[in-house]
Amino acid sequence: MSDDLEILLTNDDGIDSTGIRALHDALSEHANVTVVAPADDRSACGRSLSHEVQVDERELGYAVHGTPADCVVAGLAELGPFPDLVVAGCNKGANLGEYVLGRSGTISAAVEAAFFDVPAIATSLYVPVDDTPFAEIDVTADEYAEAARVTSYFAEHALEAGVFEHAAYLNINVPLPDGEPAPIEITQPSKRYEMDAERDGAHVTLHDRVWDDMDPGSLPDAAGTDRRAVVEGRISVSPLTAPHSTNHHEVLTELADGYLETVTSGER
Repeated sequence: MSDDLEILLTNDDGIDSTGIRALHDALSEHANVTVVAPADDRSACGRSLSHEVQVDERELGYAVHGTPADCVVAGLAELGPFPDLVVAGCNKGANLGEYVLGRSGTISAAVEAAFFDVPAIATSLYVPVDDTPFAEIDVTADEYAEAARVTSYFAEHALEAGVFEHAAYLNINVPLPDGEPAPIEITQPSKRYEMDAERDGAHVTLHDRVWDDMDPGSLPDAAGTDRRAVVEGRISVSPLTAPHSTNHHEVLTELADGYLETVTSGER
């Protein structure tokens, strides 16, 4: 990684999180890193954007009182030197499957960068959970070491190798370290989706059932998916594009062609 490489680093857990510090320290060894990150936790906010945000200068960098998308726009357009690469993370908790791509603040930061034509990497750490509430689980700096190492590896090599000529951003999910470096598998996002809801009077509780069964022996996700790779102890790297592609089919064209005729004739 060249010392001349400019990296904009952001996240959605907030500028004071352990994960962003781990990536900052690793990337700063061989690159110029500018941190523009939310002032507080903005997890699962997607690409929500503000019209105006307050910015504070902290020890690590700029703290934006807004979303990860705000941070990328502010960082690229105003606060920092225009970077060669945007890195988002390291997120506490995995970002796996198609259904999280528009929900995750970490991934949304990478997507926002893609619209600026800046390559991006989104990195998340898979943290298995039991009965302990996720917010109460403490992840140490050492547990982010594998994630920091693999992110630095791709930051150093992916640009020169031409990876971003074929992908707008990489979604990297890393298992907790177990003493030995984990292998990398190139994956595609799992299509698994198991959301439901339960009403109790005036309240509706939403449940994400995808995480209910994460046992490697019974995991329903197919081979080659991000979820299976991580659960089985491999680093998942999904090369993704933005904006999303369209599927233009003649059936839709025929329906569109009949619109004016239907409206003018009074039919429905």
